[in-house]
Amino acid sequence: MSNDHLKQVAAKTAVTGQPTEGPLTPEELQLSGRNHSMPLEALHDDITPAGLHYLLIHFDIPHLSLDTWRLRLGGAVDRALELSLEDIKARPAVTMPVTLECAGNGRSLLQPRPLSQPWVLGAVGTAEWTGTPLAPLLEEAGLASDAVELVFTGADNGIQGGAEEPYARSLSVAEAMHPEVMLVYAMNGQPLPLQHGFPLRLLVPGWYGMASVKWLTSIEAVTSRFMGWQQSVAYHYLQGPDGPGIPVTHIRVRSLMVPPGIPEFFTRRRVVDAGPVMLHGRAWSGHGDVERVEVGIDGEWMPAHLDAPLGDFAWRSWSMVWVASPGDHVLRCRAMDTSGALQPTEQVWNYQGIGNNMAQRVEVTVR
Repeated sequence: MSNDHLKQVAAKTAVTGQPTEGPLTPEELQLSGRNHSMPLEALHDDITPAGLHYLLIHFDIPHLSLDTWRLRLGGAVDRALELSLEDIKARPAVTMPVTLECAGNGRSLLQPRPLSQPWVLGAVGTAEWTGTPLAPLLEEAGLASDAVELVFTGADNGIQGGAEEPYARSLSVAEAMHPEVMLVYAMNGQPLPLQHGFPLRLLVPGWYGMASVKWLTSIEAVTSRFMGWQQSVAYHYLQGPDGPGIPVTHIRVRSLMVPPGIPEFFTRRRVVDAGPVMLHGRAWSGHGDVERVEVGIDGEWMPAHLDAPLGDFAWRSWSMVWVASPGDHVLRCRAMDTSGALQPTEQVWNYQGIGNNMAQRVEVTVR
């Protein structure tokens, strides 16, 4: 593709990428058809089935053959490594539940609406991931004393901002050495599904999903900051089109409830019978442990019961009995974590539509 053509693509992206208060665009609908949310009724389950777990694919799903696929670790290291999947699976294995959430979850609820994947609230899921910790592999390769970051590159490739490049993200050396950061090859006890990164993906617990690079093909130690599009332009908290903004990292505290009762098909408004109604949901945060969840009934907030967390990086179940009286009601839920962060009840707008953890709103008719 010529540079002139790339510039034309970039110019079109700049025009169509402006926030809007209008209806969903054909481009947003096209993206939403490729990527799917977790249905909120799946919050009933501790572990999200792979087919219900949220999915975001930036470009195209690459088709990789295990016969030829290798993970290459190089750059500023003492010993470059090339590993097959069997080599990686022969290393010490760890299985742990981890909640992943897309940084754009809640984007479509912002006004004006940033144009990208139009998530509502279901860009989340919790799976049991199996793999091997990354730190021992880096120690084996021997990071150079002047290495500052590790660049993780996937096999998926595309154009964004007028530049053609593979999907790639970086972590600082200190971040990459955290013991929970893993190379994973199984999800819920089965080989990674193709759409979730087969044969190998990075897993960065506590961070939004953009850090957990899928279809991983290389890890490169570098001596200066990585400036790829997904790292330096995308995934920043910005108030306008110009950067640099604040990089997106850990998941903001959030809670969601299973919508009670039954839905009206088109509006999804809930209908329940009068009397005791068990409200149930999940809460999570990448900045600390969830320590409180409150449920709002028509603006009055009440504490919910919290169960033990599934793991250090997995969501926590909560519940509360609501004695529902006939009429129309608005239910909300919000969580607080040990960092002191509390979910806001109003939107905190930003240009890319990132990290919108505004408290969920559920409209209910009690009959």
